[in-house]
Amino acid sequence: MTRLTTAFAMSLIAALGAAPAVAADDPLLRPIAPAYSAKRFLTPAEPVQVYGNTYLVGFGGVSVALIRTSAGLILIDGSVPQGVRAVEEHMRALGFSIRDVKLILSTEPHFDHAGGLAALERDSGATVLAGAAAVPVLRARGLDPSDPQASGLERFPAPRNIRAVRDGERITLGDVTVTAIAMPGHTPGSTSWSWKSCEGQRCETVVFAASINAVALGGYRFSTPAHRGRVETIRRSISRLRGIPCDLVLTSHPELSDGEAKQKQLMRQNSPNPFLDPQGCRKAADAFEKRLNDQLAEEAKR
Repeated sequence: MTRLTTAFAMSLIAALGAAPAVAADDPLLRPIAPAYSAKRFLTPAEPVQVYGNTYLVGFGGVSVALIRTSAGLILIDGSVPQGVRAVEEHMRALGFSIRDVKLILSTEPHFDHAGGLAALERDSGATVLAGAAAVPVLRARGLDPSDPQASGLERFPAPRNIRAVRDGERITLGDVTVTAIAMPGHTPGSTSWSWKSCEGQRCETVVFAASINAVALGGYRFSTPAHRGRVETIRRSISRLRGIPCDLVLTSHPELSDGEAKQKQLMRQNSPNPFLDPQGCRKAADAFEKRLNDQLAEEAKR
């Protein structure tokens, strides 16, 4: 497992703090909601090899994953624009280059996960893959009036080279095949991704789970009859996450799978690997279900 120094962590913090001044010259790196993003999404985390070909190169508040293949690299999600340079620095610290990224997989078209896609796509020359329903929202810079969070969402730069994937589609790059798993609800195009990761003769199924959070802003109520279908969709996606093969789960927000604590533990001691848990997807599904039930209960009190 890769260990990084405290000096590197401090340099990362400094880089994040300097991001607004640097990004002013680059429209694809202009900060989005800088104060909120710094507090919520860009909390520092050291990059780490999670298992086999799988790495984390994001932050404490939002996950960005890297998959190493025999024909180049695959990134999953892009954080916010002002996080892009830190993601690229994380890759370099692990011995990788952004120029070797061939595919970028998107879990959802919200700015905290998709805001950095355009810059990462430009810097790498990669193709962005997303669920079919997410593609028009990505092209519209995150605009979707039907989104439960529409009133509080920020626009972000649109990636240029996007390809839609269907549920269950298998995408192969070199010796790795990634499967797209549609999990709509949080957004219509939300997509999780699954692949095999091996260490020696032991291979595990990794799932990068899209958010299935029931989050509402601006007076949106899941409990109204008009939105009952969305609640049912969320429950179906939760049930699907609970039932898919899964030896190691990474969630788009680490908090939903204790990812930040696991990452810190892995940096201290890599055996036993804290990320390996055949119940990981079930536990994440339970967390999503609790959040949905809590949201509905809160709405019932109003």
